Amino acid sequence: MSSVEAVKTGKGIKALDLVYISIGAALIAICSWISIPTEVPFTLQTFAVFFVLLLLGGERGTVATLVYVLLGAVGVPVFSGFSGGIGILFGNTGGYIFGFLFIGLIYILFTRVFRKNIVIKVTALILGLAVCYAFGTAWFMYVYMSNTGAVGLITVLWWCVFPFIIPDLIKLALAVVIAKRIEPVIKA
Repeated sequence: MSSVEAVKTGKGIKALDLVYISIGAALIAICSWISIPTEVPFTLQTFAVFFVLLLLGGERGTVATLVYVLLGAVGVPVFSGFSGGIGILFGNTGGYIFGFLFIGLIYILFTRVFRKNIVIKVTALILGLAVCYAFGTAWFMYVYMSNTGAVGLITVLWWCVFPFIIPDLIKLALAVVIAKRIEPVIKA
């Protein structure tokens, strides 16, 4: 369907969708800059990805995440530590950033195939997070071993996954609570 046909039939992206997608991408960027200082510091990036998907739905939320990734790819400092650029995406932790897109795709799949209740949504987000961890860890190991040398899977999991599981589940729960409160004021 061409863009002219989409406008004539009312199908396609609407101005309100563009606004929501832009706000979603901006929210992910802002949350990536917020670092919680702990023994292993973490950001609120995953909270924002969960929140945007829950609030905007799978399609708009995933597009917002894609816009965020693309902004970072072209050098806009949207990643943690106010960083950006293709080098970040192809560095050690870039796989986790790409993994955010898998969270969105799994969320879309689950909410299309199953009923859109909160159990399905949370299950999709948890499964998506697991895929994000798996993809990011494989990516990390490949890049790290290419640049530095051999490293074991358990070591990488202790560096990149285990310290983040509980905080990410807390962020997921927080995203569910906040999205549920804000959802009534968001137009479909």
